[in-house]
Order: sequence, then structure tokens, then C-alpha cells
Amino acid sequence: MTSTSQDLHILFFPFLAPGHIIPTVDLAKLFPCRGVKATILTTPGNAPSIQPSSTKRMTTPPCATPSPSPSSPSLPPRPASPLALPKFIKAIELLCQSFARVLRELLPDAVVTDNILPWTQDVAAELDVPRLVFHGTSLFSLCASHSIDRFKVLESIPPGSAQSFVLPCLPHRIVMQRSQIWDVSEIPGMTLLVDRIKIFEERSYGVVANSYYELEPDYAEHYGKVVGRRVWNVGPVSLCNRNEIEKSRRGDETSIDCSQCLSWLNTKKPGSVVYICFGSMYKLPIAQIREIALGLEASDAPFILVVRDVRGNDSDWLPEGFEGEVVGRGKGLIIRGWAPQILILNHEAVGGFVTHCGWNSCLEGVSAGVPMITWPMFAEQFLNERLIVDVLKVGVGVGVKEYVDIGAERRVVAGEEIRRAVGSVMDGGEEAEEMRRRARELAEMGRRVVEEGGSSYADVGELIQELIGRRKATGTE
Repeated sequence: MTSTSQDLHILFFPFLAPGHIIPTVDLAKLFPCRGVKATILTTPGNAPSIQPSSTKRMTTPPCATPSPSPSSPSLPPRPASPLALPKFIKAIELLCQSFARVLRELLPDAVVTDNILPWTQDVAAELDVPRLVFHGTSLFSLCASHSIDRFKVLESIPPGSAQSFVLPCLPHRIVMQRSQIWDVSEIPGMTLLVDRIKIFEERSYGVVANSYYELEPDYAEHYGKVVGRRVWNVGPVSLCNRNEIEKSRRGDETSIDCSQCLSWLNTKKPGSVVYICFGSMYKLPIAQIREIALGLEASDAPFILVVRDVRGNDSDWLPEGFEGEVVGRGKGLIIRGWAPQILILNHEAVGGFVTHCGWNSCLEGVSAGVPMITWPMFAEQFLNERLIVDVLKVGVGVGVKEYVDIGAERRVVAGEEIRRAVGSVMDGGEEAEEMRRRARELAEMGRRVVEEGGSSYADVGELIQELIGRRKATGTE
């Protein structure tokens, strides 16, 4: 057998939540077009959201769906909240025997698993299958987290405090507040999980990152030299979605007809629309939706607002008269549930993106060349905000300073604060125009790196060649 890429087989095992499944599926799509067989491992409950539902979308690698052991509980399709994360991960770990069985049956040349699945390292090592860790976040946030841990900067600052501190030994001067940092000790079992993730990542073959070198070069270098990880930067993986169908369906089915959405956008001037979406996990409280509506009305910018899990008529949770005077007159479009985000962001009418700073959304905004209004909630989102605002300088903050878990009460951001932040991006001026120029440059750069000759394209090729070389060296070809 010749040692070509056609002989290689890589297994991908995402964490079972939309924000992790979506980029892992996109990552897996990068390899078949390079001659490498790719298989995605998931559960039967999540398989429908991965497998193409029509012959027009036969670009997604096939799924393997292991059955849980008899003692394994029935897994929900996603964790209900970060508070439920340790128990959810523990339940997934009960798939260990099934995961090992799939590895023995498929005998892949490598397995790429989410960093939140550290137990897969021992299973892969026992079968001599190299495990690559997939990080669905920025290299900046990984370097910042390493700085916080290495220098123990939080030990002398009370949790929840508004006290500011500088993250030590990073390429840029980054200032955070203690209230923006997740205290993992507040969730039972989370500290142990975080420690396991770090230990098993150190034992892995290396790291695959959804980023590209030119986006955060200082942190690509820092991550390799200071944090000490081998990393292949292969992003933005979402750019593998080339046609309108692929861009419109990402995880759940969209809750709006894409042609309806595009038709509405086609009636707006270039760069005039602000798009507001807070990802797949966070449910906006009614009081906050009302303030967002008031802020949008005051800003006078056309908008698309995405809300999830809101029941009743729009008039039940919108300010009085808003439905008729604003939405009814075509100034705004409200989407309930899942929105075709990539399709929306890449429309020429969209000129601003209010985002929760999840990395998928940040990178999709960057790839579309759209400036951002940052509104982080939890996880590493406050770190991603610093990258967008302070390092890349393609966004402005709405002013949120407190990390609050899903379901917990949080400060309602007033409509006036929202109007001011949206206006700073949408209303022009030299600073806004400079932000748009940088955003367009990053988008063009992102498109180039995934094409032949680009840095991310090259990193995918280097990883393939390394796996070919490893197979030669181990005599498994």
C-alpha cells in the first residue's frame, strides 16, 4: 500500500453541544477534499443534526453512532447549562467502552476529540492511536487562561470583585476585572475536570485550533513557545461552507425561511443592518429583550434580532407599539430559534454584529468582515472580547463586566447603553470607519489562508503528511 493521503483515516469526536459539534463537523469537512477519509463519532440523538438530509448536501463525513453501555444513562442532546456540565461530561464518559470499541473497529490513523473529553486520551493511547485535541476557542483565550493559572493572579483578589488586574507576560497589555473571570470552584466537580483537561492535553499528540496564524500571530507563537503545545491552525473552519444551503443550515433547522431573510436584507442599504444574536445556550430574559428593543428603536438602524425559547405573541415581550411601529414597518426582523447566521453576516446589508463573544460567532463575524458590539456572558467569552476590542480592534463593548452563569440573575443592560454601543459602530465617524477597514482586511486574510498556498491550508497538509510519516515509522501502513 502506498503512503498517500487516500490511505489515511481520521476519527472526529465532538463534545455534544451545538457550539462544539458545528465547528468539529466543519473541521472534519476539510480532510475528504484532501483525500483523507473522515468519520464523525456521535450519539444517535445528535446524528440527525450532522448527517446531510438531502443529496445536495453530501459533503459531511459519515457518522459512527456507538451504543452506550447498559449502565449508561440516556444522554440529552446537549447540557442544559454550565452548572450541569460536570454531570453531563461524566455521563458522556460512560461511553468509554463504546469509544474504545469504535477505535478497535475503525483503527483510524488519528482521533481528534474535544478538549472537554480528556478521558479519550487514555483510551487512544492504549490502542496506540494518536489523539489530537480540538480547541474551539481563540489562541488568545488559551494563552490568557494559561497566564492566569501560571501566575496565580486570582489568589489575592476576592471572587466577584470589580478589582482590575493585568494579565502577566502576554504580548499585549490586557486588563481584566476579577468579576469577568469564571470561578470554577463554585461548580462541584469543575476544578477536577479543568485539571484533568490540562493534564491529558499535555499528553496528547498536539492541538488543532480553529484559528489562523495571521489573525493572532503573537498568540500562535506564545502558545507554542510559552504554553508549550504543538498546534496546527486550520481555521476559519466555517469557510468550508461554500454554498447557500451549507451556510443556512448549521446544527438545528433554521426557524425562518432563508429566502425570506435574504429578501428582507435585499431591501436594505449596504452596511446599514445590525444583527443581534447570543448563541445557542443563552436565553434572553424578557426584561432584557425589551431593553434591546428600546435601544434598537432609538438607534434607528434596521436590525435582525434572534431570540430563543420565548413563548407567546411578540407583543407579550416587546415594548408597547414596537411590533406595529418598528417590526411592522419593515425596520426590523425578529427570528425565533436558530438563524442562518453565516448567510446573514455575509450579506452586504449587514454592518454590525451584537455578539455574546462565543468563538464560533467571533470568527464568523471576523470572516464576514463585520465589526462587533461585544456582550460576553460566561465561559471564555470575556477573554474573546479583549481579543476583539483590544488586540484586533474590530469591536466595541456594550459595557458588561460581570460573569454570570446561565439561569442566574444578571444585570439588565439598559436600552441607552445598547443604543450608544450600536451607534459607535453603525453611525460612522473616523473610528468606526477604521474599525470597518480592519474588519475587511481580516476577512480577506481569512479567505486567503484556507485556499491553496494559505497558512491554514498548509497546516492541514502538514498534519496529513506527519500522520503519513508516523504510519511509516510505526510500520502500520
